Amino acid sequence: MKWVEITVHTTEEAVEMVSNFFHELGAGGVTIEESGTLNKPRDTSLGQWYETPLNDIPEGEAVLQGYFLEGTDIDEVLAELKRRVAELPDYQIDIGQPEYSVRVVDEQDWANSWKQYFKPLRVTDRLTIKPTWEPYEPSEGEIILELDPGMAFGTGTHATTSLCLKTLEQVIRPGDHVIDVGTGSGILAIAAAKLGAGHVLALDLDPVAVSSATENVRLNGLDDAVTVRHSDLLQALKDSGEGEGVGVKMPVQVVVANILAEIILLFIDDVAQVLPSGGKYIVSGIITAKEAVIEEALKAAGFEIESKHTDSDWVVFVAVKK
Repeated sequence: MKWVEITVHTTEEAVEMVSNFFHELGAGGVTIEESGTLNKPRDTSLGQWYETPLNDIPEGEAVLQGYFLEGTDIDEVLAELKRRVAELPDYQIDIGQPEYSVRVVDEQDWANSWKQYFKPLRVTDRLTIKPTWEPYEPSEGEIILELDPGMAFGTGTHATTSLCLKTLEQVIRPGDHVIDVGTGSGILAIAAAKLGAGHVLALDLDPVAVSSATENVRLNGLDDAVTVRHSDLLQALKDSGEGEGVGVKMPVQVVVANILAEIILLFIDDVAQVLPSGGKYIVSGIITAKEAVIEEALKAAGFEIESKHTDSDWVVFVAVKK
């Protein structure tokens, strides 16, 4: 089978939105490669350290590819993609000087070629993300997160995901019940379970994400510790109230969400409903330009900001329900 590959060279700040545009325009898969450079200030407040860079993409830049079935009106897709990207500066998102290219590729080429860039990555002193196809010998006490993200999901190297992983390591306590909203590949749910959570409910509205997360949970041997559901938080809350099995007991101790700021704003009150007083909400996927808006919304919903950390213009909050 042939696919048409649209490549966009833009900034790391624009990655989440451009990836979302690809999906909305009908892409059958999206790959993302970001700068691996160490030549920038890094947040080490949580004890993290950083691996040797794996590519030569300039600092702060990223390359995304979206894959469309041959026969798609690519001229129309490309024109709409360019239009949407050009509007991002109106929302304080830096897009740099975007460059676009198009080519036709074989399915086997795009389905597997990206894997050569995904190597084991030590995110913290304890947590390491390991692609399922790579051999790796863990050190004593090292927690391995086996991951096959599939074509539509990240490898955990994006600043928002790594911030969440580092924060989960600090927040999770043995026996905690956790909800991961917008689970994607399931990496945060898997990390929470391996860090000692009693049970994790992983939610996503994308059936491809649900399939990917379910498979990654299985690969990590966590079928009994993580429940993956095709649902949003409000529906999961309703299901639990009606006695349906969601795996966790409400209220849960921790909710984590690594999704776009605009989506986060839609369900902050729902998060408050599933947390007890003192419960913690780890929220990321937020560019610094949206930081004040999210902080204000969290406080309006009855949360106090316990801490926040930034990396590459992205921020993660730990908010505590009053």
